[in-house]
Amino acid sequence: MKRQPTIAIVGRPNVGKSAIFNKVCKKRIAIVDEAEGITRDRLYDETELFGRPFRVIDTGGIDAHSPLPFNDEVKRQAEIAIEEADALIMVVDAHIGPTTLDEELTAMLHRTGKPLTLAVNKVDDTKHDLLIHDFYSLGIEDIVAVSAMHNRNIAEMLEVSLGKIPLEESSEEKETGIKVAILGRPNVGKSSLINYLLDENRCIVSPVPGTTRDSIDVTVTFNEKKYTFIDTAGIRRKGGEHEVVDKFAAIRTERAITRADVCLLLVDSRQGMSTQDRRIAHMLEEEGKGCIILFNKWDLVKGFRMEHCLKDIEEDITFLKHCPKLFISALKGRNVTKIFDQIDLVHTETYRRISTGQLNKTITEAMQNYHPPMIQGKRLRVYYMTQADVAPPRFIMFVNYPDLMTLSYKKYLYNQLREKYPFTGAPLHIFLKAKKRTPMGQRRPKSLEEKALEEEL
Repeated sequence: MKRQPTIAIVGRPNVGKSAIFNKVCKKRIAIVDEAEGITRDRLYDETELFGRPFRVIDTGGIDAHSPLPFNDEVKRQAEIAIEEADALIMVVDAHIGPTTLDEELTAMLHRTGKPLTLAVNKVDDTKHDLLIHDFYSLGIEDIVAVSAMHNRNIAEMLEVSLGKIPLEESSEEKETGIKVAILGRPNVGKSSLINYLLDENRCIVSPVPGTTRDSIDVTVTFNEKKYTFIDTAGIRRKGGEHEVVDKFAAIRTERAITRADVCLLLVDSRQGMSTQDRRIAHMLEEEGKGCIILFNKWDLVKGFRMEHCLKDIEEDITFLKHCPKLFISALKGRNVTKIFDQIDLVHTETYRRISTGQLNKTITEAMQNYHPPMIQGKRLRVYYMTQADVAPPRFIMFVNYPDLMTLSYKKYLYNQLREKYPFTGAPLHIFLKAKKRTPMGQRRPKSLEEKALEEEL
């Protein structure tokens, strides 16, 4: 398979790189805010121009003199993107004009020897096209006046940049494998896990909570199988979302859950299951996503047994009782490779389908062992049960009166179904549906109990 051409978008802070990145991708991926230094890690996406596919990378602002936190790491991430790219687009601000930082960055990019295009941003209409002439002093041959806000000349900018990359670099197919979202509250080691899996400093890792703000996709190959890991920003408590970007980060985490096939919920072993972890677990169950619990930083835990951690979690949320659990150290790599077998298992179980005959046999046996209670002179009858969908497994149970199904009896049937068919890591959704009333003079359908009694006789 041929490699896709890659374009990196670079520039000093706050010139509109992420806004241009979103326009190129035709979707809002990068967080855009007036504050400086919002983008920290490098972001990837795949898109196309006039039928030609390519990859685009968004980077943080490069400023060697910036006092902002993580500045050295942001610069390092941008340098890696420049190294990976086949062509570069440098973004500048038309209203501010060429700056010393622009000149320093241009000199650095020229030294790479890679094709370079200058995008003069914030040129909103033709009346301001003359603003680009000031930037010829940077010594870049190809200059395009663009406006991220008004989507002006974005295609022209890409056409110039892609035109410098030979056509034979284009890719013929796209393969991502199982999509795995890495979730958890801030500072539980999500980015450290990504770094260990990739065996490189692909993401910024810091002990300061909230370092990662965007969702980042990375591909890992293990035993000749591909997995796409989505590293996400930690979800804070509602009262802790002081910055607008924190709210955006929470929204993007929710979108990552929607995109994922399987989710890894990282828990800090030293602190146990928090309110935020429970909130994420409930979100996964509602979204119907397969889940694996990872107790990270287990190497730092002293005097506490694994059994106690498991008991606390399973008592809090019933769904987590059926999820695989691993005790790992993302920093030291303890048990990290075991994650892949669990991902394969949960993905398979999420798409598992049980025949109607097998389901009805299980439900019949469960109801014979423990009859539903009598409520106001009526007893629940289950006519039959069928699986309606997978990912997550959804079941429809046809009954005489849905309101006769008590919560405790529904939980009993749920547990009996889980005992027979574990559906490891996958949430089960059971829906009740009333059977249509039988018209006068016609025989009503027999319940499962009546069919089973006839077979015995």
